[in-house]
Amino acid sequence: MNRTKPKYKQIIDAAVIVIAENGYHQSQVSKIAKQAGVADGTIYLYFKNKEDILVSLFQEKLGAFIETIQEEINGKSFAADKLLTLIENHFSQLAADFHLAVVTQLELRQSNKELRHRINDVLKGYLVVVDSIIKSGIESGEFSEELDVRLARQMIFGTIDETVTTWVMNEQRYDLVGLSKQVHHLLISGCGVAQPVK
Repeated sequence: MNRTKPKYKQIIDAAVIVIAENGYHQSQVSKIAKQAGVADGTIYLYFKNKEDILVSLFQEKLGAFIETIQEEINGKSFAADKLLTLIENHFSQLAADFHLAVVTQLELRQSNKELRHRINDVLKGYLVVVDSIIKSGIESGEFSEELDVRLARQMIFGTIDETVTTWVMNEQRYDLVGLSKQVHHLLISGCGVAQPVK
């Protein structure tokens, strides 16, 4: 199976639309095939089943996002700037594709334990980037050396993730990207070098 083939990406993009509009459970493979403009059987040349499509689209979209983010933060000297870049990119990518935002924030939260496990495996690459930002901030003295990296990662990812989920649930009634600096300020305040107690 060649994941660089146009039909693979065609099916992924079609799946994002169909799942966002119908919900994961109501999105039959035949609907995805129709949206992609391919025969039902073609889907099975690339994916085992609908669950595989969902995990693959997350892998594809998140993988591209991680590459972009990594390139952009490599050009930044300060951890605070790297974190702002991460937040702005996360928000702008999902603000630009509401279907994708619905899928990542609502439809990926499935009760199926095995599916959640596979999605968490894909998410690890993103969390590695967050960890690298936190560690560089501790090393440079921007963040407190007492900061627990795992806890800080949960705080950062959880805040970004919940902000997007709330925006999706509110049907894009406000500017998501416009919240980047406020979210950044809150997170930096939480990670910042502890002030001496007076």
